[in-house]
Amino acid sequence: MWGVAGALGGRVLLRIEDHDRQRCRPEYEQALLDDIDWLGFAPDVFPTADYRAGRCPGRQSDRDAPYREAADALAARGLLYACACSRREIEGAARETPASGEPAGELRYPGTCRERGLPLAGGATWRVRLPGGEERFEDALLGPQRQTPASQCGDLAVRDRRGNWTYQFAVVVDDVAQEVSLVIRGQDLLASTGRQIQLARLLGRDTPPVYLHHGLLWKARGRKLSKADGDSGVRALRAAGWTAERVVGAAAHRLGLLATPRPVPAAATPGLFTGAASAG
Repeated sequence: MWGVAGALGGRVLLRIEDHDRQRCRPEYEQALLDDIDWLGFAPDVFPTADYRAGRCPGRQSDRDAPYREAADALAARGLLYACACSRREIEGAARETPASGEPAGELRYPGTCRERGLPLAGGATWRVRLPGGEERFEDALLGPQRQTPASQCGDLAVRDRRGNWTYQFAVVVDDVAQEVSLVIRGQDLLASTGRQIQLARLLGRDTPPVYLHHGLLWKARGRKLSKADGDSGVRALRAAGWTAERVVGAAAHRLGLLATPRPVPAAATPGLFTGAASAG
């Protein structure tokens, strides 16, 4: 991310996506900030010092007001509705009427409560009425993409039954408000792109950001590495004696930016994308 942004003359925005208040913990945020600092990466927008001092508009758990304002705008246009379906009920409906072209593991909401007129109150999931049709976009790494959110996921959840703003909604509202022009993320989120483009359009953004979806390191049985599963992260490598430069260089090698692994300081990563650095 830092390398691509630096090569393009852009700025890196640090955002703590802790919208799920039941799952997120202050120690998780602290660990993330520590890892970034140790690796030598310095965000240009919302630096780590602001987070540590408790003053940063990039922490999603502190941004209830803009999310509520965006939801109110959708509701005023009749685009928001309440849903009383449980996950088990949605899974049951999906088994009865499977959607064609649905990505593996994707759960499609069939629109059960779309016309029920339930009140937008606590205890209900809030959903946005997505428009039908195909969404086409160009991924900066993977090339032309075609997605149909209505058949992939159905109407998006905006706010869950516990009062948490959802990932899909929070990141789109923030991308619009923070004028994000380039989104770099893993290929596990590729399927989210078409629906996020449609939601952003409903919120007034006609030109979406550029998206780049990079590959992931996978475990056996097609599962991605996860801290929740106890997989090794930056902190474990640091404890094992790795230097920050070695970690960055190893990651660059995995991405195909270096022919052979070698230490690379964080400040040199833009050169890996412009060709200024040696290929190994």
